[in-house]
Amino acid sequence: MTRILAFVGMPASGKSEASAVLRRKGIAVINMGDVIREEVVRRGLEPTDTNTGGVGTELREKEGRDAVARRCVPKIRGADPDLLGIDGVRSVPEVECFKNAFGDDFTLVSIESPLEVRFARVKARGRSDDMQDINALKARDERELGWGMGEAMKMADIVITNNGTLEEFRKKITELVE
Repeated sequence: MTRILAFVGMPASGKSEASAVLRRKGIAVINMGDVIREEVVRRGLEPTDTNTGGVGTELREKEGRDAVARRCVPKIRGADPDLLGIDGVRSVPEVECFKNAFGDDFTLVSIESPLEVRFARVKARGRSDDMQDINALKARDERELGWGMGEAMKMADIVITNNGTLEEFRKKITELVE
């Protein structure tokens, strides 16, 4: 059976970096945001934060709050590694979907980081769907908290604080994997 490390955390908390550490160790990662971005592209929309957030909200409203997780389960089952990462859990129904599908092989890791630290990262990474000012990041936080992100973070099996250097954070993730 595949063991799963799933990352939950506010935007720019370090989920993608944690996933990058896994990938560098040869561990496959399924990015939940990619499922939404695929849908944005399928609909012929520009990959902006507004479109990505809107499609994510719409999928959850029309198909249930675990819609994105349910779309990930076959991808996870289709992969066949001993350990796999999931980047971007956002709600309690998503956590429950994965726990129901994978039981004790599913471990939820909450990555926590203060707003100011996260905004500095957003400015540095320059992704197409990123916010341009701290108020836009606060708005995205509110949207994701509206999806149940805070409650999902409280369900974590493991909490990792990410407010130091990149190397310190990478070391914490490496120790977690080992």
